[in-house]
This record gives sequence, structure tokens and C-alpha cells, in this order.
Amino acid sequence: MREGALFAIMFGLGPAYLFFVQHRLPVGLMCSGWQPWLSTMATNVAIAAVVAAMIGLVGVAPFLLVHLPIMVLAASIGVWLFYIQHQFEDTYWVAEAEWDFRTAALQGSSFYDLPRILHWLTGYIGFHHIHHLSSKVPNYHLRACFEQNSEFWQAKRLTLLDSLRCPRLALWDEGHHALVSFPSWHGALAPRIG
Repeated sequence: MREGALFAIMFGLGPAYLFFVQHRLPVGLMCSGWQPWLSTMATNVAIAAVVAAMIGLVGVAPFLLVHLPIMVLAASIGVWLFYIQHQFEDTYWVAEAEWDFRTAALQGSSFYDLPRILHWLTGYIGFHHIHHLSSKVPNYHLRACFEQNSEFWQAKRLTLLDSLRCPRLALWDEGHHALVSFPSWHGALAPRIG
């Protein structure tokens, strides 16, 4: 399968499936009792009510032509943001026995240095490393927290341009402690194994 098709699945079909199907049916949580089902189904009923009201107000076609593209785009952006902040070349991956919470928080997730307006539009998720260190810091305080603590500056900084190279990184090279792409593994690392 070509790389473009993989990206289309990972950032197109995959997010749509995740948000429209998987999150609407908590099949994997059946062993957890009735609460996940009740919560999800109650949310589904509320969503269905809002959708029915909107369709009643504007009609089926206008609703679908506006709402579906927005939802698919939002799901894709959400998956992109999550993926980029954990899949960069020199991320932190170690065996469980060597794993350290603080190091994983600061080096296992990136500082996605977006333009200021994109930071605001994404709820400051670019400061993801701070969220990993302390999820109690509200998103609207992440920038101030970052600016006041030089310790947070050591996280891997990714710009919008840098992030475009990250989706290709899919394999962990244990020898170099880095994520690599399939082509680089095939070209450089595979001959050493065979």
C-alpha cells in the first residue's frame, strides 16, 4: 500500500471511524459493567436529539453538507495533533523497568510550537508535555506555565513544518533510540538484520 493511502486511512478514515463509530459504541468496555454503556448511550441520545433538531430546522442535505465535513476535519485534526505530539524522531521510549514519569512527560511528548492563533484554536494542546507532567493545569494556563518554567523548554520543539515529517516515523530503532520511517529502515537497517 502506498504511503499516501496509509496517510488517508490514518488521518481520514481512521479518525472518522474513531469518532463516529468506536466512541459511540463502547464495545471494548463491556466487561466494565453497565456504566460505560449507560453513559455512552445517554450521550448518543443527546447527540441524536440535537441532530434531529438541526435537521428539522435546516433540512437533511444542508445539515449533512455542513456538519459532516466539519466533523471529519475536526476528527482528523484531533488525531493529527495527538499523533504528532508523540511520534517524533528522538522521542522517549524505554523498557518499563527503566521508565521514568518525569522524563517521559518532558521528552516523550513534544512542544508543538504552533502560530499563536493555532495555539488558541487548539486549546493550547501544543504544550502537551506540560499536560503529561500535570494534567491538572488548565489549558488556558499552559502557555504561562511554559513561559515561567525554563524546565519545560527542554521538551522537543516541533514547528508546523517539522511536524509534516513526523507521520512517516513508524518504527522504533532500538540501536539509535529514535523513530525511523519504513524506507529508512528498509534501506539502512534491514541489511544488518539479514
